[in-house]
Amino acid sequence: MVRIRLQRVGKPHDAHYRIVAISREKARDAAGLEIIGHYHPMQKSNKLTVNTERLKHWVSRGAQPTDTLRTAFKKAGVWGQIQTAA
Repeated sequence: MVRIRLQRVGKPHDAHYRIVAISREKARDAAGLEIIGHYHPMQKSNKLTVNTERLKHWVSRGAQPTDTLRTAFKKAGVWGQIQTAA
């Protein structure tokens, strides 16, 4: 099963995250199937950058985002677009 989750990158006190489609059994920092976006929690604006077409692709194939990402997608207004397209 494929999950859409965060993969930590960046400096020790300045974390950034990649949004990746990855097998459920893989470790957090393992190579993902595809990078579909970025999440920068320390930025004041534009914290979330997502390729919505690729997100739709993975969701249509059964991939499930983690609870944290689902919440971030809802706040950014991306999750509503994905749900209406499915």
